[in-house]
Amino acid sequence: MTDPHQKLQDALDALDAAFAPHAEPSVPVGGCTHCYTDADLEALAGPVQQVPEDLIYSVAHKTPDHWDDFPGLYRRLTPRIVRLLTADRLDHALVASRLLAADWRNWPAPERTALDRVWQAWWRAALHTHPSTGHIADILEILAVITGTPAPWLAVWAQTRTKASDLHLSDALDRWLIEGELADLHLGFYDELHATPALLPWLLSLEEDRIGAAQLIEVERIAYS
Repeated sequence: MTDPHQKLQDALDALDAAFAPHAEPSVPVGGCTHCYTDADLEALAGPVQQVPEDLIYSVAHKTPDHWDDFPGLYRRLTPRIVRLLTADRLDHALVASRLLAADWRNWPAPERTALDRVWQAWWRAALHTHPSTGHIADILEILAVITGTPAPWLAVWAQTRTKASDLHLSDALDRWLIEGELADLHLGFYDELHATPALLPWLLSLEEDRIGAAQLIEVERIAYS
């Protein structure tokens, strides 16, 4: 079986290929001249692979109103943004919200398909390695928000019976159980997705040995209170 991390690299390479038609110089980029210099805007309109990394980082996080054509710019830079994202160098919740604002689910089919393959490969690679590059709860957050549901990602997690997967589960619960957050957990920078209705039943459906006793007591207390 192909190594999950190699599958992720292959998916990222395929993402570059899918977006290649947009990678060459484009029409001028219009944006906030208070935050970006003329040289910045010129660089953003140039070849995607030559855009400085600090500019990619900035565009990935800035609000859409900084740009004359936010969806077009975000779409064009997506392969670079996603590589930084999978390397845990961007804010997962914020990028999830920006991808929704860019309406990524209505992009051309080849681009959506390439992104879906990255999401699948990234999730599996993370579940098979502990510690992973990035906190598992952050990775689940962006995947659930951009696809509109945590259900398929939780299903894969349940089916991944490895030590790494279970250690990730413990890590995620450590975060979700802080101050009872699991009782009303919203994901996304703007709380776009209410995760509790899917997450609580899923946790209770797992085999007994998947969750430690102390954490399970807390999960059950939240579920049945």
